[in-house]
Amino acid sequence: MKSSRLFPAAFALAFAATLSLGSVQAQESGPRRPGAVPNLDREENPALPAPAPSRSPAATLDRLFERLAAAKTAEEAKGIARLIQRRWARSGSDTADLLMSRAQEAMQAKELDLAIELLDRIISIEPNWAEAWNQRANALFLAGDPIRSMYDIGEALKREPRHYGAMMGLGTILRQQGDDKRAMVAYRKALEIYPQFEAIKDAVEALKMEVDGRDA
Repeated sequence: MKSSRLFPAAFALAFAATLSLGSVQAQESGPRRPGAVPNLDREENPALPAPAPSRSPAATLDRLFERLAAAKTAEEAKGIARLIQRRWARSGSDTADLLMSRAQEAMQAKELDLAIELLDRIISIEPNWAEAWNQRANALFLAGDPIRSMYDIGEALKREPRHYGAMMGLGTILRQQGDDKRAMVAYRKALEIYPQFEAIKDAVEALKMEVDGRDA
C-alpha cells in the first residue's frame, strides 16, 4: 500500500476538478444578435412569433452532464466540465461569492484555519450551496480532519449528487482509511458521471487488481 503521505496530494487532485471560485464571475449578456426582435416590437406586432423559451439553469446543467457522459475525448470532456464548474461556482449571493474568493486565497496560502472560518460563514449564508460544502471538505481534509471532511462531502452530495470531485475526495479518504472496496465504489460512481476524467481513471486502475482480484 502506498504511503499515507500521498493521500493529501491525491485529495487535492480530486478538488482540482472544481475551478477557483474567486475567479469565476457571472457574465453579462452580450449584445443582441442582429435581426433579433425586442419584446417591445412584438407587443406592437403580436403576429410576430414568440421567442423560444430559454432553458432553466437546472435544465442547462442536466444537458451539460449528458454531454459530459457522452464526450469522446478528454479534451472535449474538460471543456464541458469547465462549464459545469462555472455553474457550480455561482451561489446566487454576492456576499457568499466574495467570501469564497477569500477562502480560496486563504487555502492557497495554507491559512487553513482562516479558510475554514470563512467557509463556515459561507455555509451559514448559503446552506444549499453544494460547492461551499465541497470546499470546506477540502480545507478540513488538508487541516487533518478527514472525519469532518467526509461529513461535508456527504452534505455536498446531498445537494449535488453528480459532484464527481466530491466523490473522488470521498474515495481518497476511504482509501486512506484502508477501505479500498468502498473507495472503489466512490471512484466508479464518479467515473460514470465523468468517464474521461483521467485522475479518476488512474484511481480506479490503481485499485482494480487489488479489489477485483480479492473479490474474484
